Order: sequence, then structure tokens, then C-alpha cells
Amino acid sequence: MGPNLQSRVRLRPVDLAREHGLSTQAIRNYEEAGILPAARRTPHGYRTYTSLHAGALRAFLALLPGHGHRTATSILRAVNQGKDDEAFRLVDESHAELLDDRRTLQAVERALGDLEPAMAPGPGAGSESAAVTGPDGTFIGPLAGKLGVRPATLRKWEGAGLVRPRRDPRTGYRVYDDADVRDARLAHQLRRGGYLLEQIAPLIAQVRAAGGLEPLEAALRDWHGRLSARGRAMLTGAAELEAYLRERG
Repeated sequence: MGPNLQSRVRLRPVDLAREHGLSTQAIRNYEEAGILPAARRTPHGYRTYTSLHAGALRAFLALLPGHGHRTATSILRAVNQGKDDEAFRLVDESHAELLDDRRTLQAVERALGDLEPAMAPGPGAGSESAAVTGPDGTFIGPLAGKLGVRPATLRKWEGAGLVRPRRDPRTGYRVYDDADVRDARLAHQLRRGGYLLEQIAPLIAQVRAAGGLEPLEAALRDWHGRLSARGRAMLTGAAELEAYLRERG
């Protein structure tokens, strides 16, 4: 279990709380959740903590930004139970998730890059977009032909929410406007990249919410920033976790 807790400097719950701007109730909650090792009690029943508890708290708070509350809790709980390998596995899983997020972002950027030449407004009817859509939009057959997919594929994408064509009131046929063509092209690029429909749907929703591809650039820059911040937070969390492991012995 490491060095005897009684040999360490004794700290009150309020001492731990003040250092991090927390309440004493939060400290007690962290102990009950297994984030902190069990505290010793005085003959009068008061909790006493040590530098070991302070290290556990610092590690937990440092892990939070990069791993989230649930995973950070599970990591500290595993360490406090002597299950270091389980803690390392949880850390590895978070890093794998971050890597997957980076790959998703790269796939979106590649897909958008492939779309830009086709979606850029050209002079007159010279652009590919104009060749696909007329004043009233395009029907499923011509669009499927331009994308090199079957009409059934476009209907499947519609069922998954990737495209939302309107219906011609006279014929009932699907009519795809410029935004639908854009979404279909993006879906096509991402499918070629190996992404599942359920993974593509939220990305296309972001394009719609941004109002198109150009406004999405700001969202992509923000996405880059958040991934970088999470990566750096993981480094900070790893350093504090290592310090706690050394303190625990």
C-alpha cells in the first residue's frame, strides 16, 4: 500500500478544498466516489487527509479536461484499488478516441476539399453544380449518375437523414436543390473514406447549421483548437497521474 499514511502531514478537508476552490462537501464526495483514498478518522470521527490525498485530487482535476469526469473518476478509482493496468487501459482508450476524432476531422477536411472545385460558382453554366441542377433542382436519376451511385443509394441516404430532397407536388418525384447536391457530394466523399451513415449524419448536420461549406471553416478551426487543447490537457493529466503514482509508492 506504500508509505504509512500516518507518517504524512495531516490535512483537513478544508485544506484540500481551499487549494482548488472547492467545497468541503466536494472533497467528501470525491472520497466516497473512490477518487481519493479512504481518509483516516480522528477519535472524534473527523476526516484527516495527507499529501497522498492532495496528490490524488490534483491528478483527478488535471485528468478532467482531457478525459472527462466519468473516465477521470474510473482512472483514479482503479489506481486507488491497486489496479494500475486498468487505469492505464482507460488512459489508452481516451487517447485512441482522440486519435479517432483527429482522423474524422481529417476526413471531413479532405471531403470538403474535394467538394470545393465542384461547388465553387463558375461562369454561367460551366460549373459542375450547374450541370447537375437546373432552376428547379435535379431528379434522383441525374444526381445518382453524376455521383456514380445507384438511385437506391440516394434513397438510403435520405432515410438516414443525409439528404432531404423535396417532392414535386405534381409528380411526387424527389427534387434535389443545390444544398441537397452539396450534402450528397459530402456524403459520397465520406462514404468513400469508409465512414458509416450514422457517423456522417452529424457532420452533414454541422454543414447545414453553419449555412454551407464556407461558414463551416470557422467550425473546423474551432474543432482543431478543441482537439489540440484536449491533447495538451491529456499531457498535463498524465504528468499529475505519474506524480500521484510515485507518491503512492
